[in-house]
Amino acid sequence: MQDADAVIVGAGAAGLSLAHRLCAPAGGGRPPRVVLVDAPRGPLTPPERTWCYWEPPGGAFDQALTASWERLRVHGPGGEVTAGRPEPFRYKMLRSRDFEALVDARLAGQDAVVRAEATVESVRDVPGGAEVRGRDAAGRPVTLRARWAFDSRPAGQLPPARTTLRQHFRGWFVRTRRPAFDPTLADLMDFRTPQPAHGLSFGYVLPLNDCAALVEYTEFSRRTVDTAGYERALRHYTGQVLRLGSFRVTGIEQGAIPMTDGRFPRRTGRAVFRIGTAGGATRPSTGYTFAAVQRQTALIAAALLAGRPPVPPPPHTAWHRAMDAVLLRALDSGRVDGAEFFTGLFRTVPMERLLRFLDGRSRLWEDLAIGLRTPVLPILRTVAELPLLPRGAREEGA
Repeated sequence: MQDADAVIVGAGAAGLSLAHRLCAPAGGGRPPRVVLVDAPRGPLTPPERTWCYWEPPGGAFDQALTASWERLRVHGPGGEVTAGRPEPFRYKMLRSRDFEALVDARLAGQDAVVRAEATVESVRDVPGGAEVRGRDAAGRPVTLRARWAFDSRPAGQLPPARTTLRQHFRGWFVRTRRPAFDPTLADLMDFRTPQPAHGLSFGYVLPLNDCAALVEYTEFSRRTVDTAGYERALRHYTGQVLRLGSFRVTGIEQGAIPMTDGRFPRRTGRAVFRIGTAGGATRPSTGYTFAAVQRQTALIAAALLAGRPPVPPPPHTAWHRAMDAVLLRALDSGRVDGAEFFTGLFRTVPMERLLRFLDGRSRLWEDLAIGLRTPVLPILRTVAELPLLPRGAREEGA
């Protein structure tokens, strides 16, 4: 017996996005019955997260945005500045709490998608579909059965890979005594931070108004940093680089995103699929995820509504994954200086074109043109080396 046509496990970016697309489908007909299950509020509830992406104005989630910016800026290691308007795109900031409220408001007006609370322990194939088992807030067993299951929980292990880095960060929401920010301008990468011995680091500034912003310290490297290390880096960046003067910290966020050329399985059973970061939506060379999640969930929803097997498509093309593998290896080996590499790209490539490249939506001729603006010899050496490298053992997830 089935409880639903589909069960979505996890109410993060991927789970909420898929539920949002399934709760009020266009075209009439019976919508699929969907259960969105997430852990009860408590120790397993993730902290509030910030998702950033670029698209033209008028997007589906614009009413829930915290802020958006029409201009972007990059600072090179020596302080050189590249700024521009990536028209038609705006850089958008969406907080997880606001996104969840937007989706919940849409779910409230229909009966096709319902929410349930349970700490999920297993998702597996059963005859005729999939079964999700867990426990509710009181510890009682919960079992849900459906034709299909979409699991967005973080993988316990990263897949075997030739290169695995992590984009790890800690950010302060700051409020200054005096105006210190331009609310129309976001600093996407500021390489005036001390560079680590391995990998790269940069600052990231998203102004909310002239006296408030999210200021982050970010590294691409093999290992994360302890809290004291992040705090030292943030004090240096806000004090010595940004020179903010007196301010108070109103909030903190911290996280780590896998950057790997490992292949994430999108299907783990006849009726069980992985979505979001667990299904490979994170762009390996940049860490951006949200836009790819939207592309992935749109195609899953279209298949489900059409009665086709809703197999998640590859979030990124084989060509883009191959380019990411080369860049990750070049950064990890030290053949390419990360700060100089990204600064050079923003300096020489039109910003709108580069953003589409970073998001995995560029065309082949654009990728080739961008490739000519990279350190050609180190990149070619890495291209030749990659086929000879084994995929290593699995690593624990970030």
